[in-house]
Amino acid sequence: MTSDGVLAGLPRQLVNDQVLQQLLGQKNAEIAVADAGRAFFVAGLTEISSQIPIVVVTSTVREAETLCDDLDVWLGKERVRHFPAWETLPFERVSPATETMGKRLELLNRLQSRNPPDVVVVPVRALLQRINPEARNAQLLELRRGSRADLSELSQSLVAKGYRREFQVEHRGEFAIRGGILDIFPSTGSSPVRADLWGDEVERLSEFSISNQRSTAEIQSVIIAPARELLPTRQVRERALELLETEPWGREQWERLAAGEFFDGMESWLPVDQRGADSWRHASIERTRPTVRPQTIERSFIRTDRRRRGSSSDTCDYLADIKSRRNPPSISWAPCAL
Repeated sequence: MTSDGVLAGLPRQLVNDQVLQQLLGQKNAEIAVADAGRAFFVAGLTEISSQIPIVVVTSTVREAETLCDDLDVWLGKERVRHFPAWETLPFERVSPATETMGKRLELLNRLQSRNPPDVVVVPVRALLQRINPEARNAQLLELRRGSRADLSELSQSLVAKGYRREFQVEHRGEFAIRGGILDIFPSTGSSPVRADLWGDEVERLSEFSISNQRSTAEIQSVIIAPARELLPTRQVRERALELLETEPWGREQWERLAAGEFFDGMESWLPVDQRGADSWRHASIERTRPTVRPQTIERSFIRTDRRRRGSSSDTCDYLADIKSRRNPPSISWAPCAL
């Protein structure tokens, strides 16, 4: 899916640019690009490169969001994805927004599919953040009109994905069951969805309003991403029991994790609870290692850099196990003073 405007074919014209051709042939290169031309340059690189996905690293979250919006114009929304950072601080004992966690897991799932996005924009804060090793196995749930579903099994599956069962759905990450009706607010959805079942068949799917709980528009399908990045799996519970002996200072949290409870702020304990917690680099790419040099800027640079093997700490390591068969370049904006 590409832009339908008259400018849609312009990025491909960069195929004749000599500087870009030299960039594609090098493992480590720098090129000066004006702020206004960033999205156009990345779009052009994406169009003429056979190696995808391209990882674009930005200095700030706002910059990543702006770049994603600009890239949508040139490439289309389906080809560009933003990997958001948590809004919380380390050990703040507050969980990230449900939508943020859902989008992160949805993207990690798509990177393992046969249809990954062409460009992934990652703020440096998300790049350096730990990722639950089990996140790479996160599965999405799809409901389609006319498909079959067992409500009891569906309920268990949603709870296992971090959703809360409530009397009435009002927030993301909640679901409710009344008779043969399932209401759910997907973690990445803009509106809650109601599934009417006749027996074990999904007879009708529709979005509904939170204010009056009335259906607003019928839909054909809905994708449901997990609502939590840290789930009380067997591995997590066993690790929490170990921490009760070795790290008594966090006894209250370890006991709750060992009991399989969901509680606000549980994700903040991920670096302690998960000894093998990965970063983006470990989790997704064996092929590249983006580097960022956020300094006082007068001009902006793009830097491509292949991943150096042996490093095992920050977030872009996740692209390693998934995309080792591709080896695409990773691009980051490296602002620096000239």
